Amino acid sequence: MLLLRLLGILTLLLVGGGVAAYLLTGNPKYVRFSWRAFRYAVMLALLVFALLILERVAVIPI
Repeated sequence: MLLLRLLGILTLLLVGGGVAAYLLTGNPKYVRFSWRAFRYAVMLALLVFALLILERVAVIPI
């Protein structure tokens, strides 16, 4: 769980840094980069949540 929190913080820094770079330079490639990073982060979060739900619902014998 600690790893997921660190990954979330790094994602926020990455997206925030991209937006800040866009505001400083005006280059639209930074906004595209931030948007792409945000989309992948959301997809990864949904995958992790789906696995957590699957773990609760499906009792998998060891």
